[in-house]
Amino acid sequence: MDDERPDVLTIGRLAHRTGLPVRTLRFWSDRGAVPPVARSASGYRLYDTESVARVELVRTLRELGLGLDDVCRVLSGRTTVAEVADAHVAALDAQIRSLKVSRAVLSTVSKRGSTAEETALMNRLARLSAAERKQIIDEFKEEVFGGLDIDPRLHDRMRAFSIELPDDPSPEQVDAWIELAELVQDPGFRARMRTVLELSSPTPGRSRPPGASIWWARQVVQTVAEVRERGIAPEGRAAAEVLSELFGDADRAAVLVCLEAGIEAGMEHYRGLVARVRGQYSAPDATGELEWLARALRTVEQA
Repeated sequence: MDDERPDVLTIGRLAHRTGLPVRTLRFWSDRGAVPPVARSASGYRLYDTESVARVELVRTLRELGLGLDDVCRVLSGRTTVAEVADAHVAALDAQIRSLKVSRAVLSTVSKRGSTAEETALMNRLARLSAAERKQIIDEFKEEVFGGLDIDPRLHDRMRAFSIELPDDPSPEQVDAWIELAELVQDPGFRARMRTVLELSSPTPGRSRPPGASIWWARQVVQTVAEVRERGIAPEGRAAAEVLSELFGDADRAAVLVCLEAGIEAGMEHYRGLVARVRGQYSAPDATGELEWLARALRTVEQA
């Protein structure tokens, strides 16, 4: 019989040679990926040694994620492995990005102990399009900065300042975006941010208010950090000397009002989230330094 010839393989012998189940080979054969080279007198499929190599190629392409339709196109010469691989790389990149987003959302849900409703909201925020994310930030900027007579350079910088996820964000960036998107859509946070900027903006006939640049002047934070490292308490005489160096003859009460508004608004937390979303280095949270400064200013006011 033909199926007893050493150069002819039945589907059972082909399965034994390749280590694949008969049902898999039959399925591939029916789809045209591994067609039989002949049929026995009894109608059984027959294969040859070249079929073994073809099976190995099909298996490799399937393990790389190609569908049988693509495999058949490659084997028939209608396309090349390189062309199909290029398309699959793009598809895998998209899938990887989606998986990163899913992982970030689930990680955030796990850390927060979120409810089902909160989980749905976070998932929606994480999967917004670039245009939708930009709209959220633009609406936030308009409500917080709109109509304020702030320094033109600061105004232009804040208007142009982009807060955008890259095309291939890390789970940490997605996590930061979820938190930032929730924060900037919170009416309470928007109102507190607006208050900080109003306190930092000059009114008609008045020069720039004292402490207006405190939230943008990192040298203030650095000075206080060095003072704290030396163990200087905010209630002592040495602290009063530091305040004189920082603010000169400025109205300390006005500086304190602006400072406390920024602390209450969570400006440091907002700054850190923005840096994380953008994948940039963020200076350590300076809330401790700013609270020290606020205590020192209160001490002066109460003296």
